Amino acid sequence: MGIDVPAETNASQGCQRRIGLTGGIASGKSSVARLLAERHGVPVLDADGYAREALAPGSAAARAVAAHFGGGVLARGSDPDVALIDRAALGSVVFADPAARHWLEQLVHPLVRERFDAELARLAGAPVVVLMIPLLLEAGLEGLCSEIWLVDCDETQQLERLMARNGLAEAEARARIGAQWPLAGKRTLATVVIDNRGTPFALEDRVARALA
Repeated sequence: MGIDVPAETNASQGCQRRIGLTGGIASGKSSVARLLAERHGVPVLDADGYAREALAPGSAAARAVAAHFGGGVLARGSDPDVALIDRAALGSVVFADPAARHWLEQLVHPLVRERFDAELARLAGAPVVVLMIPLLLEAGLEGLCSEIWLVDCDETQQLERLMARNGLAEAEARARIGAQWPLAGKRTLATVVIDNRGTPFALEDRVARALA
């Protein structure tokens, strides 16, 4: 299900350059975002970071997750009243069950959207803002952006990077990749495709050229 985009926050309403940064899991979005922030001074709004904030210990969303999924998604030794979510355990549950993932998205996405709206209002005078949203296309958030950058790599690289980064078995890594639209489909919808098949130096050069 897409998320409605109010007219006043649609990128077409102003001259601000809003880069929607997306890609597949473990394709290199964070690396590109870091280059944009550290090398070029561009503010980056991070959907995953806002989602983590939404599930902060003791928050209403964290308590809702604990009530819905039970103690198996709580960190060991956590006080149920504080509801400290074990994100790895929660990820194992929702990536294996589309219905569970949909329930969690319906809880968290509106909270993330509120943060985006607040941050975009705060940064209204910035000439360029990056919105790093892994599910940008899946969630129908293209209207927030003036252009869409896709961080791209080979599917084999994506699988290997995810397994190494998260310590996952191949089957679980494939399940997480399969929960998102395939990169091949996203390529046709992107304004800019950032090739992350090579070296960090090559990636830095491609990001600089895309920004310019």
